[in-house]
Amino acid sequence: MSRSLWKGPFVDKRLLKKLSVSINQKQSNKKSTQFKTCSRQSTIIPKFVGHLVKVYNGQKFVNLKINSEMVGYKFGEFAPTRQKFFYKKSKNK
Repeated sequence: MSRSLWKGPFVDKRLLKKLSVSINQKQSNKKSTQFKTCSRQSTIIPKFVGHLVKVYNGQKFVNLKINSEMVGYKFGEFAPTRQKFFYKKSKNK
């Protein structure tokens, strides 16, 4: 079930606050700034494009460089929480 349009996309309030601080630092220092978040359920909005965001996947922070193709997706979709399983190859005798 999708979210109703009149509510708009969900973005954590703390994440928006970190974004505004990051934009102010970027304008004053002219360096790319990054910030951390644990909010995997937040939707990526156009304001995030061009920023470096570290998303927590339960063990470590995964670096994400946000581009225009990511808009509309959730942060959690780009930070996998599980490792891919590989079968161990056995040695033939």
